Amino acid sequence: MNVVATKNAPEAIGPYVQGVIANNLFYSSGQIPLTPAGEFVGGDITKQTNQVFENLEAVLAEAGSSLDKVVKTTVFIADMEDFAAMNEEYAKHFGAHKPARTTVEVARLPKDAKVEIEVIALI
Repeated sequence: MNVVATKNAPEAIGPYVQGVIANNLFYSSGQIPLTPAGEFVGGDITKQTNQVFENLEAVLAEAGSSLDKVVKTTVFIADMEDFAAMNEEYAKHFGAHKPARTTVEVARLPKDAKVEIEVIALI
């Protein structure tokens, strides 16, 4: 198992890593809307989802992968009323590629984020 770490995404804020590679698959930790400097990106769900994807793209690149190699995502959303706007921004980042996905509404996310996304991708 290889740990993936990049300065182009926020450092882990707990006892975990940005991601790991095992058996030619990349598993990301959930990304929330923090800048690489660790500053929280407030605002609406669209702005937060965009920052999450910037972080995911950075850790995927460090792992030698990319969004077009993602096979599964899990989206945690704080309010299902934001689902349509999140889904629209999500679709912009994946384009024609459509990985398997689970989306769940949760009571609360770290830093009171509106969205957190994790991915599994091929290397």
